[in-house]
Amino acid sequence: MHAVLGGLPLLLPCTSAFLPSTPSSLLSSRSLTLKSAAARHASPLPRPSLAARPSPRFAAALRMAHGKCRAEYIWIGGRGGCGDDYRSKTRVLDKRPTSVSELPLWNYDGSSTGQAPGGDSEIYLQPAFMCADPMRGGDNILVLCEMIDPKNNPIPTSTRSVAKKIFDQAPEEEPWYGIEQEYTLFQDGVPMGWPKSTARPFDIPSPLMQFGYPGPQGPYYCAVGHDVSFGRLICEEHLELCLEAGLNVGGINGEVMPGQWEFQVGPCVGIEAGDHLHMARFLLQRVCEENGVIVSFDPKPIPGNWNGAGCHTNFSTKKMRADGGLKVILDACEKLGKNHEKHIRLYGEGNERRLTGTCETNSIDNFKYGVADRGASIRIPRFTDRDGKGYMEDRRPASNIDPYVVTALIFDTCCLKGDTTAFEGLQEQHPR
Repeated sequence: MHAVLGGLPLLLPCTSAFLPSTPSSLLSSRSLTLKSAAARHASPLPRPSLAARPSPRFAAALRMAHGKCRAEYIWIGGRGGCGDDYRSKTRVLDKRPTSVSELPLWNYDGSSTGQAPGGDSEIYLQPAFMCADPMRGGDNILVLCEMIDPKNNPIPTSTRSVAKKIFDQAPEEEPWYGIEQEYTLFQDGVPMGWPKSTARPFDIPSPLMQFGYPGPQGPYYCAVGHDVSFGRLICEEHLELCLEAGLNVGGINGEVMPGQWEFQVGPCVGIEAGDHLHMARFLLQRVCEENGVIVSFDPKPIPGNWNGAGCHTNFSTKKMRADGGLKVILDACEKLGKNHEKHIRLYGEGNERRLTGTCETNSIDNFKYGVADRGASIRIPRFTDRDGKGYMEDRRPASNIDPYVVTALIFDTCCLKGDTTAFEGLQEQHPR
């Protein structure tokens, strides 16, 4: 990830206020959706290539809104905020709201998402964050919701309100986050760019071994070319949609394993980091849905000597960014080390398959920090060390983290007493 937190001017912080849509941009050229649109819609093939497949939202974006606003209410299902269980449904409003507070409370059937019993199944949807809907365009919006029980308490998988209470204890710290979301694209059962094979995997129990392998890692990271870059159209379209929505996405790049990509969210302040990451993940799922591609947030999608997928979390406070901030950063690293096991428990399921001490990770069993060390638990950028201030990168979080949990936990450990028990038992209550 580029240095988005240390020594750079602050971008305007993102808020939950409505970000206006830009319908004129729907007519601009896009690498996947709008390029050669007429040719794609005329394609007679039942399964055209990815670049030629018709987009359902292309026609929808050009239709009249009929004076109404479609609000897509989005929430997190029973598997929690790991990125692969977003649910949504549409509510038609008479007009576009100007702030999230104008949106009505709604509900859903929690028994169908594994979050409530059938005899008392209604869970309330409390709008918490909204942005423009780049897929429908016009006055339509996306609405990220908290999930509330009939007693007005957040259900266990609704971690946003719990995280916000932690951030609200010390707003003067001004915590900035930059989150690097890695993911892997699958098509027809294998990562994009990986050859398929029908060979029997003798003496190998894993079904993941039933396909061929590309060449060793090295040529694929940030690569350009048909034989080394796989899935760029998905990655580029996702970036375009995030920017149209007004999300604070800072960049994209190809990752080390073929078929693996990354986008960066931030810098965002406090709870906004989780809001923007969840909404960006939702849009990525929608792009992949339209194009017959599966996105995986598994931290180690392919066993063996292949890079896993992380969600490196860059963090700084006002004191860290000021003169003398390096000492504050080093003190924070010591605090994180003392709470290593507590963090690891909440840093993503299956993370032990990724944090092996190889493939640019430190072992899950120990903690260390260092300057420019990508094999450390916490990396201190060389610019931060040079300038004596800036930010640090927590490299332990897996790609399937709940960003509300991780950002709030880092803040609690580094800036508060570090004794929160707000998220204890979360994984045990909601196994995936």
